[in-house]
Amino acid sequence: MKARVGLIGANGHGRWHRRRIADLSPSVELVGLADLQPIDPPPDAPAFTDHRALLAETRPDVVVICTPPHTHLPIALDALDAGCDLLLEKPPVTSVAAHHTLVDAVSRAGRACQVGFQALGSQAWSRFRSALDPSVTALTAVASWKRDDAYYARAPWAGRRTVNGRPVVDGALVNPLAHAVMQALAAGAAAGSGRPRLLEVERYRVRPIEVEDTAFARITFDSGLPLLVAVTLAGEDFIAGEIDARGPNGRARLEYPTDRLALPGDPELVEVPGRTDLLTNLLDHRSSGAGLLVPLESTIDFTTVLEALTQPDAPIPQLVDASGRTIPGINALLRQSAETLMLPSEMGVGWATKPEHHRLPVP
Repeated sequence: MKARVGLIGANGHGRWHRRRIADLSPSVELVGLADLQPIDPPPDAPAFTDHRALLAETRPDVVVICTPPHTHLPIALDALDAGCDLLLEKPPVTSVAAHHTLVDAVSRAGRACQVGFQALGSQAWSRFRSALDPSVTALTAVASWKRDDAYYARAPWAGRRTVNGRPVVDGALVNPLAHAVMQALAAGAAAGSGRPRLLEVERYRVRPIEVEDTAFARITFDSGLPLLVAVTLAGEDFIAGEIDARGPNGRARLEYPTDRLALPGDPELVEVPGRTDLLTNLLDHRSSGAGLLVPLESTIDFTTVLEALTQPDAPIPQLVDASGRTIPGINALLRQSAETLMLPSEMGVGWATKPEHHRLPVP
């Protein structure tokens, strides 16, 4: 039977979802799209400016939610009330309380909620995860991307902490490079390290925004395992995104955007074919009971870290003087931080500031 799919948030990244839904035809029918702005390019399916009208008039089986993160919870609750299963873009929600609210609502409705951390659907991740155990001594995540000023002009909430008094979730760690954080947290869980308990973070920016475009975060798990995340959107040479696990047998590395993998003893990264699309997996879950690859419950550690990073009293990230919006030497600093598990302030970097310390409220 053909699944009826609605898309809420059809512009921006929503265009990617439109292509994925089209790729699944004829087993999937796009029955409606909703966006506050005119949808570009114009769709063949009915278009709405109110997601509630889409739900009422098209009665979708599955809804893909690709709206600003601070709008996810109310839209998801409306979709559950309409009897829909959900594919919810990352980050799923903006607080631990909202996370528990949505988990409970999904359970009461008897529906399914998959979160759009696509890299967790790859065979490369599966093989990397299988190589992890409690002997892992350190985890690191490194990425160096480049974003221009237009990136922060793409939406009213981009680069902001609040819009019209409502909290906004943006910043390198929780939005564009959230996959690196989630992948590394999932690696800690796979290694049997328990939950994240302590977050130490230094955040920086090269432009007049309210959130970080460069960050160094050290997360400590129940077992004492350290995770060092070093990422930037003001980078020099491109580093797609690397998750490393060190242990007595050597180092495993997963380049998560490209599905390239090197296990201990491998001379170089090698592409591992195969990535399960998360919408396809959700549809398989509906039809055959296949396990969800990224159920909402599995993202609680990410939400816990996100909540700590988005506290309203958190300091504005330190402004770094960087002509051309690139921090000189940043790629070497990212690598050094990951290798030593140290933050820039601990390495004597001149522009570094003292880290924020957050005890994570994990039950």
